[in-house]
Amino acid sequence: MEIKPDPSTTPATATAGMIPQPGERNYPEDRWGRRAWELLEKIRRRAPLVQCITNFVSMDLMANVLLASGASPAMLHSLQEISDFTPGVDALCINIGTLSEDWLPSMRAAAAAAAEAGRPWVLDPVAVSASDYRMEACIGLLELRPAAIRGNASEILGLVSSSRFRENKGADSSHESSDAVEAAKSLAQSTGAVVAVSGAIDYITDGRMVVAVRNGAAMLQKITATGCAVTALIAAFIAVEPSGALEAVACALSVFGIAAELGVEAARGPASLRMHLIDSLYGLNEDALLSRVSIFSHA
Repeated sequence: MEIKPDPSTTPATATAGMIPQPGERNYPEDRWGRRAWELLEKIRRRAPLVQCITNFVSMDLMANVLLASGASPAMLHSLQEISDFTPGVDALCINIGTLSEDWLPSMRAAAAAAAEAGRPWVLDPVAVSASDYRMEACIGLLELRPAAIRGNASEILGLVSSSRFRENKGADSSHESSDAVEAAKSLAQSTGAVVAVSGAIDYITDGRMVVAVRNGAAMLQKITATGCAVTALIAAFIAVEPSGALEAVACALSVFGIAAELGVEAARGPASLRMHLIDSLYGLNEDALLSRVSIFSHA
């Protein structure tokens, strides 16, 4: 679940920043906005097929967020279909929210099939510290080399330490996103994945550089499955930019956050925000991205 600052109370100081890339020049300040728009346009043109093996709570919102972005969702999880279907997708999203002994073999088979076919896949380790079963499942999935991992701070900290937290809050985080930046870097280095820590500020790292995203709305925490939905959107962005996963993840998080910012302006509460979030993502244009993207380097 994404916990974001309310744009009505957050100073508009975190504008798109100059991102120093190792061995490269500094980019102009609007670079991130232009990059986010470029990737969103690619999704709209190509309609990448994103397979989601996810939890019962999130299926509807994930599918609708993917459709609104221009991607094509496939909520397919039967083990009998994996070998025929998964090698042909553009990206795979695996979410362990309602993990079961029936679905875990499908997750493993799909991740292996995607990897063998050269398709990127993304892991959402929902409530990984809630049980030994979840932890063992995620550790096994990490061996299949996801392109990206997105979780809240508690999930990333738990995954790195392979330990359970006594004060477990299920899918909600007991930590601030900034608490998990170093853990995220360690996880990225050990797995080769880009790791995103969601929170009031999202942090994304490839193990060397770290960028932060400050887009979103606090009311998102009142809508179930928004974190799951943004992980699916990350998969769509990586599908059209597999060689630039860090940029893809950062742009996906920012685009989703901007849709939430626009949605909350018209919403009367969580239920209407859900509707306006989808509408805003569908209607997102270049001007909105260039004026609202808030991605910056993190020391």
